[in-house]
Amino acid sequence: MDVRAAVAVQAGKPLEVMTGQLEGPRAGEVLVEVKATGTAATYRVDLRSLDELPARELYDLLRMRVDVFVVEQNCPYPELDGKDIDALHLRLLEGAELLGAARILKPYEPQDPSKIGRVVVAPDHRGKRLGDVLMSEAIAACERLYPENAIALSAQAHLRRFYESFGFTAVSQEYLEDGIPHIDMVRQQATQPA
Repeated sequence: MDVRAAVAVQAGKPLEVMTGQLEGPRAGEVLVEVKATGTAATYRVDLRSLDELPARELYDLLRMRVDVFVVEQNCPYPELDGKDIDALHLRLLEGAELLGAARILKPYEPQDPSKIGRVVVAPDHRGKRLGDVLMSEAIAACERLYPENAIALSAQAHLRRFYESFGFTAVSQEYLEDGIPHIDMVRQQATQPA
């Protein structure tokens, strides 16, 4: 079973996600069709390094993150933390509009987990279950790129159940990061013992 389908089933929510690889000028991107609660939409998902993002698209990505994580959450912290340079940036798009994004960090050492972070949905597009789509696509990318490694994330504590619905388990106590309660979570790959 594809991770996206497994995630939708595991979450126990009426969400159907179908994907297909694009060919031609957008090779490597994924076309995602999402059907949830009687509505259907088609989104494009792409995964690129920082150097592969055109300047305006990079600006849109960074602006969304700053608008949400710094301004909306009233949390002045260094959003540009130096990790974006070596990261892969997963973007959820409808046409040219950026709806959401996530950042994937490769494992530092062979035994280390890959990491998903900076999961964000544009404020105007919340309530459409796009966080589910972003997480299922980010997990699928990690499983494809780093099949032997667990996946880790630092979750805002109020989102613990959301991440648990994707197979993540808490591996730390709650702690404050930039004044916001967080918890470390890990998802084991199917090839790893639990």
